[in-house]
Amino acid sequence: MGYRRYVAIGDSTTEGIDDPDGAGGYRGWADRLAEHLAAAQGSVEYANLAVRGRTSRAIREEQLAPALALEPDVATVVAGVNDLFRRSSTPAAVAADIEAMQRALVDAGAVVVTFTMPDLSPIVPLARVIRGKLEAINDGIRRASGRSGARLLDLAAHPISTDPRLWSDDRLHANTRGHERISRALAATLDLDGFDDWADPLPPATRARMRAAAAAELAWWRGHFTPWVVRHLRGRSSGDGVTAKLPTPVTVTAPR
Repeated sequence: MGYRRYVAIGDSTTEGIDDPDGAGGYRGWADRLAEHLAAAQGSVEYANLAVRGRTSRAIREEQLAPALALEPDVATVVAGVNDLFRRSSTPAAVAADIEAMQRALVDAGAVVVTFTMPDLSPIVPLARVIRGKLEAINDGIRRASGRSGARLLDLAAHPISTDPRLWSDDRLHANTRGHERISRALAATLDLDGFDDWADPLPPATRARMRAAAAAELAWWRGHFTPWVVRHLRGRSSGDGVTAKLPTPVTVTAPR
């Protein structure tokens, strides 16, 4: 099946953080998926409405209507990460928002793809505090996808998703290698040929020395966790003042 227009909605992971594009911006799995679609069929129109820091409710309220107006025949709906850190966001509410977005796009004729969120507590021990909520949100995403007819990439069920070598220094966003893996997984979910190896494990990793590991941990607390706490205590969001990455579709062509 060929796809005319691909539209992505979501938060920072869909926006592409932390996969630098070499020009001061970010590339990310959605850009890469558009490139895979173009390579498979010659070209595809692509828009990315994602904005960092957005909760599932904000994505539904701000991005769904513009996405529907673009009349996509393939769309990705990825949300929930920012809800993990907000007491006011319940797993049931997140699942309801995601299902509503899926249903609206499916009913409009789009093939919709969603994925579950990996448990990063092996990489960030502090994430154990929210593990229960993460599992509840993922279960809700699975049920929502089953009811709406969206295609589900159950990323959380694959061991490769928690390999620390796929995650950036902030331990929240995928790095370039991670975004490429996710894009390949989504391409496989859309039945594109040549992507069945997306979940293959990386070569065995060398163990970090204790001093280096301690230094990396301290750097994370100082450079990422503490600024995040301060920002949230002030009621600020990483998405304040940020607009959609690519609100108007562009044509992505196959490489020559």
